[in-house]
Amino acid sequence: MQRTVSIKVDVPEGFLGYLERCSEIFNRHVEWCMANESHNKVKAHHALYYPLRSEFPDMPSAIIETIRDTACEAVKATKFKFKPTKSPHSAVRYNSRTISLRGNLLSFSWSGERIKQLIKLPSFFTKRYEGWKFQSATIGFDKRKGYVKANLTFTAPTPLPQQSNRIVGIDRGLYNIVSLSDGSLYNAQSIRKRKREFLFVKRQLQAKGTKSAKRLLKKRSGMEKRFSLNINHIISKWLVSLPYDVYVLEDLSGIRKQNKGHKLNGWLSNWTFWQLEMLLTYKAEAMGKQVAFVDARYTSQKCSECGHIDKASRNKSRYCCTKCGHAEHADINAAKNIKANYTLSLAEKNKEQALVNEPNVGAAMLLTSPRL
Repeated sequence: MQRTVSIKVDVPEGFLGYLERCSEIFNRHVEWCMANESHNKVKAHHALYYPLRSEFPDMPSAIIETIRDTACEAVKATKFKFKPTKSPHSAVRYNSRTISLRGNLLSFSWSGERIKQLIKLPSFFTKRYEGWKFQSATIGFDKRKGYVKANLTFTAPTPLPQQSNRIVGIDRGLYNIVSLSDGSLYNAQSIRKRKREFLFVKRQLQAKGTKSAKRLLKKRSGMEKRFSLNINHIISKWLVSLPYDVYVLEDLSGIRKQNKGHKLNGWLSNWTFWQLEMLLTYKAEAMGKQVAFVDARYTSQKCSECGHIDKASRNKSRYCCTKCGHAEHADINAAKNIKANYTLSLAEKNKEQALVNEPNVGAAMLLTSPRL
C-alpha cells in the first residue's frame, strides 16, 4: 500500500532553473524514443547519457538516470500514439538514491549542494499512518500555490484479503450514485443540482469569452473537481464502513465510447465513476477487504428473482418482471444481479479447481495396495 502527503519545501535560488533543465532532459529522451521507436532504457542510456553529462555537468548522474526511466515509461504508456512532454517546472521523481528522510530531516539532491531541511508532517497523517516506511517522492513547482512542494510517498505491507461470504453488489448510476444489493441507496439529487449550477455558470462564462471570464472559468473548474472528489471520498468511506468484505462492481470500461445520444453522452462525460472506484479500492485494501468486478451486460434488464431477461421489464427507476411479476427499485434489482453474477463466477471457479485437482483414487489404491 502507498500513501502520499504534500509539504512545502524551502529551496535555494536557482532551483526553478534546475527544474527547467530536468524538463529539457526529459523531453530529449522522449524525442529519442519517438525517433527510434523504442522505449528501451539501456539503449536510451547508451545514446544520451554521456552527451547529457557533458552538456549539463552540474546535474547528478542519478537524477539523469531517474529522468531517463521516467521518460521511457511515459512513452511506453502512450504506446507511441502521441509525444509526452514536460513543462519547464514539472515535478521530478526522486528515489532512495536521491532523497532520504531520517526522522524529520529531509535531504535530496539537485544541481548544487544537497538540500537538507527539517520538515513537519501533518498530524492527521502521522497518526493515521504511524509506522509506515518512506519510499520515494516527486518535487516540483506548484503554480497555483506559488511554491515548490514535495509529494512524499510512504508504504506499508498490504493486508491479506479476508475470506468471507459477506458480499455486497453495487450498482453505480446517475440518479443514485450507488445502489446496494441490501436495499441501500445514495441519492444524487442534491449533487446533480450543484453540478447543474456549475454547468450554468460555465456556459455563461464561455459565452462571455473575456480574459477575466476565462480566468474565473479555470477557477470554477477546480472548484467542481474538488466538489466531486469530496463527494466520492464521503461515499467510499461510507461503503468501507459497512459490514462487508467483498464489494462487487460492474465493469464499466469503455462505457464512454458508446454513442448514447447528445444528452446522455454529456451526463456520462461528467460522471466520476472511475474516481469512486479508485477511492473505494484503496480504502478497502487498507482494511483487508477487496473490490471485484463482473460483466455489466443485462444486469439492469434481468430479474433478480427468476433470472428472466427483458428490456421491457424496466421503466426508469421501476423494475417489474414481465414473467414472474417481481417488482422493486430498478437499481437495487441490478445490484442484486451484480452480486449473483459474482457468486456464480466463484462457484464455477471452485468447480473448475476441484476438477483439475481431483485425485485419481483408483491409481492411488493400486500404488498403496500390497503386492500379492
